[in-house]
Amino acid sequence: MQFEELWLLHEELTKVLSEKIVVEKRELEDRLAKLNRVEIIREPGDAHRTSMTDRAPRRKYPKVLPKYCNPQAPSETWSGRGKRPRWLVAALETGHRLDEFKIDNVEKGARKKQAARGRHT
Repeated sequence: MQFEELWLLHEELTKVLSEKIVVEKRELEDRLAKLNRVEIIREPGDAHRTSMTDRAPRRKYPKVLPKYCNPQAPSETWSGRGKRPRWLVAALETGHRLDEFKIDNVEKGARKKQAARGRHT
């Protein structure tokens, strides 16, 4: 083959390959667009932005103070809501009672809040 024939062959191959690349790029962009429609779309700084198909964001609940404390590790606490922590389940299985782990400050704080509400109403 002469140089000109090789060059024409090169140009044809380049043209065919570029067309295939364009087709594949379109297919990938379509797949990506479909995925973006299904997933939750979040923008930086906006934690509650969702796509139209998803539910509204959950309501924020007030922070609940801990009511029970692990005596061996005071940083481990439980508010009395949700699943019981492992340390509490293990202690209850060994014969301890739930009242033994109660934090005294919670009861005093609750009484103060109730008294404050009673004065304002």
